[in-house]
Amino acid sequence: MTPSAAALSLVNRLKFKHLALLVALDDTRNVHQAADQVNVAQPSASRMLGDIEDAFGFRLFERNARGMTPTALGAVVLAYARRALAELTRFAEDLDVKRKGGHGQLTVGAIMGAAPDVLALAVAALKTERPLLNVRILGETSDQIVQLLYRREIDLALARLTTSLQHNDFHFELLARETLVLVVRTRHPLARRAEVSLAELVQWPWVAQPVTSPARVLFEEELAQAGLNTPANLTECGSVFATLQLIETYDAVAMLPESVVRDHVRGKLLVALPLEIGKSLPGYGILLRKEEALPEAAHHFVNLLRRFSQPMADAPARPPNH
Repeated sequence: MTPSAAALSLVNRLKFKHLALLVALDDTRNVHQAADQVNVAQPSASRMLGDIEDAFGFRLFERNARGMTPTALGAVVLAYARRALAELTRFAEDLDVKRKGGHGQLTVGAIMGAAPDVLALAVAALKTERPLLNVRILGETSDQIVQLLYRREIDLALARLTTSLQHNDFHFELLARETLVLVVRTRHPLARRAEVSLAELVQWPWVAQPVTSPARVLFEEELAQAGLNTPANLTECGSVFATLQLIETYDAVAMLPESVVRDHVRGKLLVALPLEIGKSLPGYGILLRKEEALPEAAHHFVNLLRRFSQPMADAPARPPNH
């Protein structure tokens, strides 16, 4: 299809430096700070923004006393700018690896619950077979990882769908179920209790995932079914590593994947509480963008994930305190 005159004009005028400025403006909502990020003077950044808006034929930002806010059409342009820059960055990195004698790049988003088992085994096998392949692993929770997949910052994901409409954009292939356990530090007053109720637990401090994560949604649903409110003393934390550090530091409760806390429980840094929770949490699996061919390395990695997830799917559930 022949591009329209308007499309050709836009292609001829728009540069990647312009896209970098747009992303910086979206991040900072301030021309001076954005100019610093892209290493140009503030007057130059203002002229560049004017040129960009002239090229598109509409305003991308509303200017006000508190900064800048994207217009409705501006938000569409900003989303494209992020995707285009991510694609260019990954292309440049992959090209650099090849120039230095390497063999490509693979970027994977993965929830931390999959990291100690399926992901670790698949990456170890991949790096044994292809030691010069540059592998990057990003993300912590499914909501974060899905956004990386939307923005094309990763090739594939090991996560869950987080909304009912995402099946329109992604293929999902179930790999494994994930057992969640409630944990506290060994000095917590509840650590040696033979029984504990959810009503009692919500009176204690909690470290919980952000409200957009599937595990947090499940937690809130279980509280609602029990007629309980969200714990009043709650710290939201999207990092599993930071959550582990927090609950080992003070008397808080956290709900974490069994695979993540397994070694901490064995090492007597944490204690799994005798209360089952999260039985209805959907399993995690491979998420791929629809209508998009996978790079060869990503396709091979998917096959490794399938291979190493099968024994876990067949194995019986493991008690959290063993």
